[in-house]
Amino acid sequence: MKVFDLTHHLANGMPVYPGTASPSFTTSNTYETDGFKETLIQMSTHTGTHMDPPAHLYAGRTTLDQFPASQFIGKALVIDCRDLGEGAEITLERILSYGQKASDADFLLFNLGWDKRWGTEAYFGDYACLSEDALDYIIAGDYKGIGFDVIGLDPISDFNLTRHKKLFKGRDIVNIENLRDLDLLGDDLFWFSCFPLRLEGADGSPIRAIAWTMD
Repeated sequence: MKVFDLTHHLANGMPVYPGTASPSFTTSNTYETDGFKETLIQMSTHTGTHMDPPAHLYAGRTTLDQFPASQFIGKALVIDCRDLGEGAEITLERILSYGQKASDADFLLFNLGWDKRWGTEAYFGDYACLSEDALDYIIAGDYKGIGFDVIGLDPISDFNLTRHKKLFKGRDIVNIENLRDLDLLGDDLFWFSCFPLRLEGADGSPIRAIAWTMD
């Protein structure tokens, strides 16, 4: 078995979505004073490699803790989008080019190669986003979730969060942002898990995104 960690570290000074407070990790207990070490964490539920449920955009909709645990594990497929230029669209044709594998996946993970920009201003650039028909295809499918190695489902300039709203309007599905190292997974189906913290009423949560193959 080969196991791949697709998660960015949580740390002081890490990239966050514009307008989101930076996380804070401070030592609250020390070995010298207390005999043990403990860290106080303060951060948004949408920090780092994280997940959005419908409740992120719509009041009264499904929160992460209301999903069954089975929502967060299944077969995944990486859609390679690294050839796309800035501001391009991820088309339906690109997804369909993977044939039956795209239909058999529980999660579609889009690799733009953007994780290589993590920690730089370029990470907040004009990354490619799903086209209208690609998003329609996902909504009409039976997917548990989609994921990206960028900071948002919508363009960084879309404060209306148009794609988020459309995705969640009538579907119980999750959206994952800030993945990394998707280039390690090839173009075949693999096992994937993305469990969030079990926060009551969660509008989002950091996750530990893990992939594994039986090679």
